[in-house]
Amino acid sequence: MKSDLEIAQEKKLEKIVNIAEKYGISEDDLELYGQYKAKLSPSVFEKRKDKKDGKLVLVTAINPTPMGEGKTTTSVGLSDALNRLGKNTVVALREPSLGPCFGVKGGAAGGGYAQVVPMEDLNLHFTGDFHAITAANNLLAALLDNHIKQGNSLDIDMKRIQWKRCLDMNDRCLRNVIVGLGGPGDGVVREDHFIITVASEIMAILCLSSGLEDLKERLSKIIVAYNRKGEPVRAKDLGAVGSMAVLLKDAIKPNIVQTLEGNMAIVHGGPFANIAHGCNSLMATKYALKIGDIAVTEAGFGADLGAEKFLDIKCQLGNLHPDCTVIVATVRALKYNGGVAKTDLVEENIAALEKGIVNLEKHIENVQKFGLPLVVAINRFPTDSEKELQWIADFCEKKGVGFALSEVYAKGGAGGEALAKAVLAKLEKPANFHPIQDLNLSLKEKVEKIAKEIYGAKDVQFAAKASKELKNLEDLGFGHYPVCMAKTQYSLSDDPTLLGRPEGFTITVREVYVSAGAGFVVCLTGDVMTMPGLPKVPAAEKIDVVDGKTVGLF
Repeated sequence: MKSDLEIAQEKKLEKIVNIAEKYGISEDDLELYGQYKAKLSPSVFEKRKDKKDGKLVLVTAINPTPMGEGKTTTSVGLSDALNRLGKNTVVALREPSLGPCFGVKGGAAGGGYAQVVPMEDLNLHFTGDFHAITAANNLLAALLDNHIKQGNSLDIDMKRIQWKRCLDMNDRCLRNVIVGLGGPGDGVVREDHFIITVASEIMAILCLSSGLEDLKERLSKIIVAYNRKGEPVRAKDLGAVGSMAVLLKDAIKPNIVQTLEGNMAIVHGGPFANIAHGCNSLMATKYALKIGDIAVTEAGFGADLGAEKFLDIKCQLGNLHPDCTVIVATVRALKYNGGVAKTDLVEENIAALEKGIVNLEKHIENVQKFGLPLVVAINRFPTDSEKELQWIADFCEKKGVGFALSEVYAKGGAGGEALAKAVLAKLEKPANFHPIQDLNLSLKEKVEKIAKEIYGAKDVQFAAKASKELKNLEDLGFGHYPVCMAKTQYSLSDDPTLLGRPEGFTITVREVYVSAGAGFVVCLTGDVMTMPGLPKVPAAEKIDVVDGKTVGLF
């Protein structure tokens, strides 16, 4: 089969104005970025504000494995399949980050014949949203250091500076740096840190804002540091809000592109789910609900991370009410969770499947705790045996959940019709959605509830520094915020080596900070990093431009 990039490059794209017209959106409501991508004007939502929202379908997955499970591919293919069945459907996705694109992933626009295009643009600079977020983040950092250099009238405690610089690249050498070296005119010497752009609070703010004015209000609340009295110093105290908003005034508008089958895809925002809240922008989802009769969206990594945050943070803060969930899994990933080495996954192994399916079982139970109907989608591979597929189908039947094979990678929307029909059957019944995080609980209680109910932990251990900060945040009035857990994506625990469904483990919370503008408290667990590093052989080594065409993306 051809590579994802070859398939994408061979597709003759429709002009984006024609894609928009299919959904009743005129060229006057678009801000064009060339012929094949555009931003949606606020007028698109305004004209439809009284229209009843469509149905909302969340696509999530089991814990990811090194082979990949195809969550974005399934999301795109499901949307195309629903459109093939006559259902006006829009898929809403996150924008890829350059860091993992050049690190491990090599791209994140779906795969095979279930992709969003133009693939190269989407995976690289796209419409510049991430660059704008990076610039706004670093402008605030520059204003903070300049204020300190110019006399520090806000009496900022140099030991309690919270704001970090960011870069949309995996660069472990920037995790801990010293700034201000040189002469007296080069600023004040202090320890500083970089995070990846997708972990920036400004990314979270953009993705949870309802519009430009809400964006500015949230930006003003950002806590950059504390003064010597222990009081928060915010972005508004540095006079930073207006200039940051200017940098973000276009980035806040949702982007539209198209699937390989000519259906609309809204792609906007991209916080990671292991270190942030893992969902595309609230505006993109709400636009999709107004434009389509069905909106398909995804949440990052496994259901323990992305789905939990989508349902507990994004839905609570954004007043969303999902109607159905799809959990993506693969035969080989379940066998991997059952202890099979990567080199042996092509061999039929029912015993390993039986051992590893406990990971899927836990994610099923978790989604059901939120009161949502669900369908298990097995992303089919040629090496899957009929016996293995039937074993999973029987398992799902015993659990009383929907099941469908997905062959969208090889067949596009046509390969997703069975899944689409299974989803439509679930959408006929009312959902009883309710979040797990009760915002009236203390911050520690919220952490413990997620760790024990969603991850399956026996206990939670809080480092002394984390416990102290949780109490401080509650004293400052942030106790009603939801918590956003930063945890490894590879395990239900905070240890990436514990596969399947680990039991009896303890989650360790080592650091805590508030994203006051976004509206949640971040708890770092285990060894999760907010600035990833590159692997031994980065995907960047295979990416190039040959005869004017991009090669190496996948």
